Amino acid sequence: MAENNRIRNVAIVGASGRLGKHFAEELLKTGNHTVTALTRSSGTSALPTGIKVAKVDYEDENDESLVSALRGQQFLVITLSVHAPPSTQSKIIAAAAKAGVPYIMPNVYGGDITNESLRKEDLYSAGAWKSCLEIEQLGPAYVAMCCGFWYEWSLALGEECFGFDIKNRRATFYDDGETKINSSTWLQCGRALAGLLSLPEKAAEPGVAAVAEWSNKLLYVSSFRLSQRDMLDSIHRVTGSTDSDWEIKREPTKQRYQDGLDEIQKGLRNGFAKALYARGFFPDGSADFETTRGLTNEVLGLPTDDLDEATKRAVEMVESNWNPFG
Repeated sequence: MAENNRIRNVAIVGASGRLGKHFAEELLKTGNHTVTALTRSSGTSALPTGIKVAKVDYEDENDESLVSALRGQQFLVITLSVHAPPSTQSKIIAAAAKAGVPYIMPNVYGGDITNESLRKEDLYSAGAWKSCLEIEQLGPAYVAMCCGFWYEWSLALGEECFGFDIKNRRATFYDDGETKINSSTWLQCGRALAGLLSLPEKAAEPGVAAVAEWSNKLLYVSSFRLSQRDMLDSIHRVTGSTDSDWEIKREPTKQRYQDGLDEIQKGLRNGFAKALYARGFFPDGSADFETTRGLTNEVLGLPTDDLDEATKRAVEMVESNWNPFG
């Protein structure tokens, strides 16, 4: 009976991606899951050793290859490129529902999408919330991972995000740079999924954590609760710099948010990131979900992440001229 109360079969869309590979690798490490990567027929990306592969055709109007690949899967994880058409996730969700997959983790990794203010203002949460409701309406349960902004990505990507131009040693603090937010490494997200799917599917007795507990709910996980000041201090430790080596300026967060919206209206691509991140640093606690909602880190057995090691990875990404949009 206990063996039947476990999730063994997990399918991942995007298992070779920045986040997806950590999901796949951490699940495979448990030795308790059969992990299947859904890939395009033309896909050539390297996949983690030990993963099964199911070739699918996302352009198939009848979704036959998707439905076939998803039959027998107990949990579907969707990770998509920023370049993926918006309709792709809906197509995958519909196929999963048709195949009878009971749980879906949608491609909505980020902030607290249950926060109504964020859904109205941050340019991302409304669409993410819609994807969750879409899953629920079709029958499966969604389990959405609320992990905050990805730490390495956001620190390395440039001044529009966490406010740092590491290469040129320039920093822009939102207000005084002391607002705390939650942020996660990709690795911590991978551990969180593996921790969740290592729990029983349903609680055998009261007080026992189980996957079903997060049906149609958010899974709140985090590596760090920190401010921009904390980030800069970590950069200093990693690079051997001090404030005197940096050009540091401050901008009112709400003005920066409005500037981002204005840039979007002008067709400037960076406006989206500027507005999204500025909204995250509003001093209303909306991105500090550790305080407002609490975390599931302990239940999932997550370790304490090393801030300076994560910062070091981000610095190395910058030094290697990393460009996710190239």
